[in-house]
Amino acid sequence: MKMMADYLGSARKSVLSPLKYLLNLIDPPVIVLVYHRVTELKSDPEMLAVTPDNFRKQMRYLKESVPLVRFEEDWTKAPKPAIAITFDDGYADNVLEALPILEEVGVPATFFISTGTIGTSNEFWWHELERIILEPENLPVSFTLYDNHFGKTWSITSDRERQELYNGIVRLMNEVDAVRRADWLIQLHSWAGIESASATLHRSMTIEELRLLAENSLVTIGAHTVTHTRLASLSTEVQREEIAASKQKLETWLGREVMVFSYPFGRRCEYTKESVALCREAGFVKAAANFPGQVHRWTDPYQIPRHLVRNWPVEVFAEKLRGFWTR
Repeated sequence: MKMMADYLGSARKSVLSPLKYLLNLIDPPVIVLVYHRVTELKSDPEMLAVTPDNFRKQMRYLKESVPLVRFEEDWTKAPKPAIAITFDDGYADNVLEALPILEEVGVPATFFISTGTIGTSNEFWWHELERIILEPENLPVSFTLYDNHFGKTWSITSDRERQELYNGIVRLMNEVDAVRRADWLIQLHSWAGIESASATLHRSMTIEELRLLAENSLVTIGAHTVTHTRLASLSTEVQREEIAASKQKLETWLGREVMVFSYPFGRRCEYTKESVALCREAGFVKAAANFPGQVHRWTDPYQIPRHLVRNWPVEVFAEKLRGFWTR
């Protein structure tokens, strides 16, 4: 297969460090890719969406080039080097646009679902921020966030300052729990004079769509907390509730056991040793993070690295994958 040839060719050219070269000979790696959305968006400030055309070409390239494994499998028994495909969050376009392409090409994927927005008209908070801050033509010249710890005032007199407000609020919201985020969103709605709106373009799956997704033989469903909150910002007890409740809700909806999990946001600073222990306690067999790296038989199954895929044309995608083999 072409990708395996690229991998072996890179190894022969000593692109890898001597230690990594030796380790990869002992145990060829699995590379885990993470997607969020497959759809066309006019605005995508978080760069979460891959167009259907690019996604189809990416999947075809993988299908023709490398063994594909499921996230929940025992990879010590799988042909390697290999690729596993995952999705985070639970957007409706995962069912409506990504799933038909996965079926067409024959690629398995694991979907990690944040349960709090499933079957509701609520947007994820980052889309609500985009609608409040980035979309309106006219906004007041400044915004003051009233909060005992995080309070701050931003000037809004240019497009650059508007983007700074958006980026700043996103950073702060990553530090707090869902209750505090909801209060801040109320402040922002009042400041901008914008009513809350039902999610359409950015909606999550309905329960019926989730069940349809789960019934497909190519699909594995995993948990992704309830409120998609950075676990490192939460107490142990709240973390336990976020982790266990998302698993229980999915199992109730689907009538089957949910055995895998992914950490919201997923960088090392965004979950803790307690988070890892709580995933074991909840009965998960693997947990996915969101920092780059290769997976070997000695990799911690509760901190599996993943490479984030952007809206890359297939030529760029192929080049990125060659880099993933050598990191």
